[in-house]
Amino acid sequence: MPDEKTSSSYTTLLLNDSFPPQIDGVANAISNYAREIEEKHGHAAVLTPEFPDANDSIFPFPVYRYPSIDIRKKVGYMAGAPFTPKQTAEMKRSNIGIIHSHCPAASQVLARMIQTVVDVPLVMTYHTKFDYDIQRVVKNRLIQESLIHILVENISASDEVWVVSEGAGKNLRSLGYKGDYVVMENGVDMDKRPAPEEAVHALKEQYGIPEGIPVFLFVGRMVWYKNQRIILDGLRRYMDKGGDFRMVMVGDGADLPEMKLYASTLGIQDRCIFTGVIQDREVVRTFYTMADLLLFPSVFDTNGLVVREAAACGTASVLVRGSSAAEGVLGGRNGFLISENAESLAALLTSLKGRESTVRETGIHASEELYISWETAVNKAVERYAIVIDRYRAGHYKHRITLTEGLLNATAYLMDLFSILGTKMSIWE
Repeated sequence: MPDEKTSSSYTTLLLNDSFPPQIDGVANAISNYAREIEEKHGHAAVLTPEFPDANDSIFPFPVYRYPSIDIRKKVGYMAGAPFTPKQTAEMKRSNIGIIHSHCPAASQVLARMIQTVVDVPLVMTYHTKFDYDIQRVVKNRLIQESLIHILVENISASDEVWVVSEGAGKNLRSLGYKGDYVVMENGVDMDKRPAPEEAVHALKEQYGIPEGIPVFLFVGRMVWYKNQRIILDGLRRYMDKGGDFRMVMVGDGADLPEMKLYASTLGIQDRCIFTGVIQDREVVRTFYTMADLLLFPSVFDTNGLVVREAAACGTASVLVRGSSAAEGVLGGRNGFLISENAESLAALLTSLKGRESTVRETGIHASEELYISWETAVNKAVERYAIVIDRYRAGHYKHRITLTEGLLNATAYLMDLFSILGTKMSIWE
């Protein structure tokens, strides 16, 4: 890679409804996009909702916060309240060359507002199966369909739509999106190396994990729709067949208390370790290195960054056959594939007992064949930015604004008013 920046003439404006200190896959993606662009490709800026105790001075790029409504108890995120038109106009002075939104909700509305002022292309990346969250939070079918329609309309207003996997593209099509899309995979913010052995031993001592016992790992949000029930039920069956283990669950979420209770109900609580959120990435690396296998039976995730993080540390993953997380995985070669049920997981783990060399070899292949660095991913994205900008200037893209600017601006004024008045109301109550 060149040492100097390759395109310093414009700023890439990145938007998302979550950003550190809030931790999730898309927030991680945004921070890595911005960091790579700022270091190697020009300039980046992040636009995101206000968040309690955020310290944005730690980032090597500017982070702009706008007023937000706290709906974390319902959906896990802060709901952004878009800028007023006056504030939006100020973005013109930032020399924005392209807008890249990573959330089809408030961030995309704001991105569309800014585009009407700065006249640059808008790219939208679809990361997450938003219909899952909508169906979990909103029970009325008609309202669900209306919200999904609004999201699809928001996405369709982009000049180019990116998806993080073919599975994400298929999900977007299932929601009613009819346009084209480009697959642009996310990278991993870990370089390709395992944690030191002494760090692994220290972590095992900290959590009381004996040597010689298989260690399984899950990393992610603790919400049942990521299929943690398959893990817990499968481990109970595995134990009934004589298997011993320690199961480490890294992460937090609304269903964490229920998961702990369920593990106790199954009688495996002494073998399960729930760590909560781990923000130190080197500690997370150590967990990946310590694990014999990452158990990730989610069919919700569209990309499965944790699979590549595990691969960075030489650890193979157990995935549901046909899921988006399993794209590129060859069963028995660079990972292991199961059906979406506990019996299949238990059968696989039982078949791998005493086959430590096979598990290690599969992890090596995962490292060689599945790992993608953020440097590689963002290089590819920046190359695509150049194509999008050229096409935009040539008039290649159709005018896709389907909501009137008046409606967008009225929404902005209303949300700004809520912020001024200090309103704490939630639209989900």
